[in-house]
Amino acid sequence: MGKNLASRTGFIVAVLLIFTYGIFGIPHGGLKQSLENRINLGLDLKGGTHLVLQVHVAEAVNSSTDRDVQALNTALAATGGTAAKLDPAHPEVITISGGSPTQQSAIHEVLTGNEYAGYDVSSTGNGGYKMTLKLSEIRTIEERALDTSIDTIRERVNTLGVSEPVIEKYGLGDNEILVQLPGVSDPGRVENIIQSTAKLEIHAVVGSYGSEAEAQQANPAGIPADAELLKGSNGAGGPDQYYLLKRLAIVAGTDFRDAQPSTDENGRPDITFDLTTEAGERFYKYTDANKGTGQMAIVLDNQVREVAGIEGAIRDQGRITGGFSQDQAADLSLMLRTGSLPASISYLETRTVGPTLGAASIHQGVVASIAGLVVVLIFMLFYYKGAGINADLALILNLLILLGFMGFSGATLTLPGIAGVILTIGMGVDSNVLIFERIREELRLGKTAAAAVQDGFAHAWTTIFDTHVTTVVSAAILFLFGTGPVKGFAVTLTIGLIANIFTAVFVSRTIFDYLLSKKERGTAELSI
Repeated sequence: MGKNLASRTGFIVAVLLIFTYGIFGIPHGGLKQSLENRINLGLDLKGGTHLVLQVHVAEAVNSSTDRDVQALNTALAATGGTAAKLDPAHPEVITISGGSPTQQSAIHEVLTGNEYAGYDVSSTGNGGYKMTLKLSEIRTIEERALDTSIDTIRERVNTLGVSEPVIEKYGLGDNEILVQLPGVSDPGRVENIIQSTAKLEIHAVVGSYGSEAEAQQANPAGIPADAELLKGSNGAGGPDQYYLLKRLAIVAGTDFRDAQPSTDENGRPDITFDLTTEAGERFYKYTDANKGTGQMAIVLDNQVREVAGIEGAIRDQGRITGGFSQDQAADLSLMLRTGSLPASISYLETRTVGPTLGAASIHQGVVASIAGLVVVLIFMLFYYKGAGINADLALILNLLILLGFMGFSGATLTLPGIAGVILTIGMGVDSNVLIFERIREELRLGKTAAAAVQDGFAHAWTTIFDTHVTTVVSAAILFLFGTGPVKGFAVTLTIGLIANIFTAVFVSRTIFDYLLSKKERGTAELSI
């Protein structure tokens, strides 16, 4: 008994030391500073920026069918057939025309291949076909675009060093993303990086015009279906120009393998980039075929940033200039490195939470927690006498384990999380009340103190375990389906409940056994 008690006591002391270290770490700059370094505060406590963004997933569908048009034209080159998207209002529809009558079988075989299984293919007569993207495939592309946008934004924010950001789907609207950035030092810059799509592409230039009206006069039949008119700089500091570009990009944002801020020969900031192997080969073929005669436009976020003549073949390395500041060059290269967003994003909502509100919330939450803890401690001492000290020690250790776990795991403490801490105190008291009342019943039946403690814990254990498991299951549901603050509540509640089982059953039992071991067996009395 004595050896077993010593090992249990040693284990409890070890747990106490480990989780105390989890709270404070190696103290430097005072205990308060160490605590602040270890416990991460959420947006509602620390202050920061709250954003709701909407992803325009239709653009991802349009880009997907653009790529399929390019692949189809390559595959159909030998048959005389051509693929095009003739109706801008329906980017999911591809029209096939121009195939010779003797090549109909070959054309049909290409269209019904496995790589185009996501399309419904129908004949339009005269050797033509219509390919319509299936609804299920559209939904898949849209969901992938939303998930990719979340991953890309998260990678950008992590690269900037924003602590404990919340970036997740926002369940209150279609294709929306919730972004919460606690304690951002430069919210304007971070917001610009998140909202900017960094959708950088390189397009072939068909023509340039001084105004939109001039472009319309030059194209009386309207802008061709395979082209688009974009506004941009003329590169000389003069008025903006309008450029007619091939709609299908030569190089798209996903083709960039790396990008770094740099400076040109005059010391002005610019960006150097590397393309993937496949994109480099494609870029080489285009620039080699058009060197000396063609032009290409660098398009960022649907605006022409630079137009350059093709002086020679370019493979997988290039340079982007355009009057960037150092911060702009650094931000753009960061966005290209972390991946281009699959679709543009619009800014729906922003709220800035000031640190004063966070400080008030922390103060009120801490006051409520301390007040609740003190009242509970006093009540347990008054009602259960000596055994109340046992319960109080278990409660304090419960809080140490909870905060220590948050320090080790890097979990974020939010205002709902503080509510979870307070609820954990209540659950801890409930467990001790169940045990103590059961021990009192055993004592009233005439059992010895040792037998009453043993039977009391044994009989109360089932009830304690059942109540805690059901509450943990409820917290798990909140974590799976809730948003950031609700998840914070679920995390603190779950950890607190697990710690409570350890303290209320294991620690409390060890203290009882220690007290009984100091008295004569069979004659010992409990202050309960």
